[in-house]
Amino acid sequence: MLYHTYQAQVDWLSPLQGLATASSAWLRHGLPHSPMARQIASACEVFSRLRLTHRRPSFGIDSVLRGDRWVRVREQEVLRRPFATLLRFACDDTGPGDEAPLPRVLVVAPLSGHFATLLGDTVRTMLADHDVYITDWHNARDVSLRHGGFGLGDYVKQVIGFLEHLGPGTHLLAVCQPCVPALAAVALMAAKDHPAQPRSMTLMAGPIDCRINPTQVNELATGRPIEWFENNLISRVPMRYVGAMRRVYPGFLQLTAFMSMNPQRHHQAFASLYEQLAVGDTEAAERTCAFYDEYFAVNDLPAEFYLETVAEVFQRFALAKGELLVDGERVDTAKIRRTALFTVEGERDDICAIGQTVAAHDLCPGIRPFMKTHHVQLGVGHYGVFSGRRWQQQIYPRVRELIHSHA
Repeated sequence: MLYHTYQAQVDWLSPLQGLATASSAWLRHGLPHSPMARQIASACEVFSRLRLTHRRPSFGIDSVLRGDRWVRVREQEVLRRPFATLLRFACDDTGPGDEAPLPRVLVVAPLSGHFATLLGDTVRTMLADHDVYITDWHNARDVSLRHGGFGLGDYVKQVIGFLEHLGPGTHLLAVCQPCVPALAAVALMAAKDHPAQPRSMTLMAGPIDCRINPTQVNELATGRPIEWFENNLISRVPMRYVGAMRRVYPGFLQLTAFMSMNPQRHHQAFASLYEQLAVGDTEAAERTCAFYDEYFAVNDLPAEFYLETVAEVFQRFALAKGELLVDGERVDTAKIRRTALFTVEGERDDICAIGQTVAAHDLCPGIRPFMKTHHVQLGVGHYGVFSGRRWQQQIYPRVRELIHSHA
């Protein structure tokens, strides 16, 4: 019933927000010099922006500066699976004088309520010096029941499958939630001495060991038994969608949980948006709208993946305790020897606190000390680890150095 109630509300508000969008445009063009018209148009615009979408936005990466020239970027589907697509950002830079191919990097995106496009700034920055691929996770409500379920172990195997397809010499970069399955995937590959195990592994702001310095997110996960999450947060997709009757953790619930952690900040953002629109500060308004267009694009999670992640990562700490199983095989991170490790944490991260990601170093004693690096970025929260000025100017250069030194 939860999903159906949400959908009914969306259906009811949709024509009103469409009318608000049209009214805002008419007032701005029809009465451009009227202060009252600008205020009403701004209010209409803010109201129209307060809506969620389940459609993946575009990454919006059309070109990138490589060296001293701009090159065109195309999104290229390399391998499509029911729950994810291996997406490449192909760059048209094969002109005369080009050097050897750039290091190949697989960016493992979170499956946590948003689309992989949330890492747009991560990808755009890395494209300057790398051949970049990403795990583009599909919206579970658009995946037919005939494809079966998708759990935490399936996520691990999907990462392995993508690494196998890309072949030896690939580098791995995981952001937030996928740090656990990414580390597990590398460990399983190392145990088999797989030729495609990555040369380097960068883990950024991920919950490797949530027992360390627990945040509000961790406390919420451990405050109730897993049965509560299943009974109260799992819904079935309405009949109108391809994934009809699939059990999912709705993306709108995850977004609500994130926003409830800092409600004042979001309230202030929309108040500022109104003021920016009213006074004609279009540049600032466009930045705010671009952020929330991405933030309000929500992605439903398969119920199996969500529940297993809560249970294994946030309640049982299975990987950190050496107890995580994938298809009955224990994940032994001590088997990793050939993959360099770099971990990154944000000083002000209130989702994945300092200490939780660097715990990967203790879990990987087989990696020699000179192949391990850790970095704490001062002055940033969770999103600042992988987007924004400090990511571009202070964190990324160290990621680039690690990758190129092991290319």
